Amino acid sequence: MVSSIVVLGGLLTAILTSSGWPDVRETFFSAESFRTNFPDILRGFWLDVKMFMAVEVIVLVLGLLIAVVRTSRNPALFPIRLLAAAYCDFFRGVPVILLVYLVGFGLPALELSGVPSNPIILACLALSLAYSSYVAEVYRAGIKSIHPSQIDSALAIGLTRIQALRHVVLPQAIRRVRPPLLNDFISLQKDVALVSVLGIAEAFRIAQIESLASFNYTPLLAAASLYLLVTIPMARLLDHITDREEINA
Repeated sequence: MVSSIVVLGGLLTAILTSSGWPDVRETFFSAESFRTNFPDILRGFWLDVKMFMAVEVIVLVLGLLIAVVRTSRNPALFPIRLLAAAYCDFFRGVPVILLVYLVGFGLPALELSGVPSNPIILACLALSLAYSSYVAEVYRAGIKSIHPSQIDSALAIGLTRIQALRHVVLPQAIRRVRPPLLNDFISLQKDVALVSVLGIAEAFRIAQIESLASFNYTPLLAAASLYLLVTIPMARLLDHITDREEINA
């Protein structure tokens, strides 16, 4: 603890006494710029939060459905299992920002009937496609970690396979994968900023515009502080859940 304080104190002293610190302070830590731009950035961040919450619900449901299909052993579902595997392979392999470009600009360009043109909806769709593939694999790992004897026991007491899946397998599987699920949602919360490439006036986009207009990067740090206010509590919650899982193991 003492050594950490000494090291951090030394680094802080070196930064604050450097010859370039006054310029860095004015460019990145301007109180005036922060005070002027923070209200607009905060309004943009509220849009980020709403998109994140909507996408999270979609990802939880869609990811679970894909995982259940992939772990099914019903021969009749083989074509659907194949499609589910291809879905995960494709959307996990494409960079999220490229997927945002493809969905955000590619779908409207097709001019198909019924396809939404609202960039916010398209951005949420792109994020849902990417993160549902990640989450599906997390769910699948949890389902496969349940020993087959538990399913046999459930069938032996008269439950159907669907009832065994619902009442025996899924509750345990979801409990086991809560830490990696929360980790994915921390990543999702940050990746919401990628939708700025579609011109959506969310927190990062507003901060970027203000920075380019004034050649001062303080608005970007103001946006970063809002993301940290959400991700740090989520990270601590993840630590708490992980510690509790280890104690109960």
